[in-house]
Amino acid sequence: MLYIDAVCNGIDLAPDPDEALRAELWQRFETEGIEPLKSQLKLLDPAYYDTCDLHNHTRIIKALEVCIQTGKPYSSFRTGVKKERDFEIIKIGINYPREILHDRINRRVDIMMGEGLLDEVRSLVQYRNLMPLNTVGYKELFDYLDGNTDLDTAVERIKRNTRRYAKKQITWFNKTIAGHWYNPADDEAAILELVS
Repeated sequence: MLYIDAVCNGIDLAPDPDEALRAELWQRFETEGIEPLKSQLKLLDPAYYDTCDLHNHTRIIKALEVCIQTGKPYSSFRTGVKKERDFEIIKIGINYPREILHDRINRRVDIMMGEGLLDEVRSLVQYRNLMPLNTVGYKELFDYLDGNTDLDTAVERIKRNTRRYAKKQITWFNKTIAGHWYNPADDEAAILELVS
């Protein structure tokens, strides 16, 4: 969703990440929790602190990273101005009926497990605190490897959390697509007509 928004509306530029600083902030989050990071953000960028989701530790860490790295408030990099584009944008949503979508998600998770997702997660345990691994599929299997749940429960949670993420994506796209939703099995001709 972020990538689509960036292509359509542009994106505010922030400095390239300082990986050492990012790792340090994530380590602080793991050992101290979110409250000290929230307090530091409130001091360094009260404007962003007042508007951000204070339960979203990823956003808090990103904002702190920029504040500390640049010496400027994170909010100063967020213009919110839509960039002009020299091309036409047509947004199309591809979606299945809910029961079909859920069945496809469930089967896809089973296929991923059969193709070695658990072994992949085992090989990444030492990197588990990195942001890209704080995602559906990895989190649930790290929980299993920690002994907090059994494998069947972890797999069911991956399916459930993937379905929830799909619902979140559909909700976001509903706000931006304005009615151009199609069933890929039935609407190929209508899709081609719209974009031609």
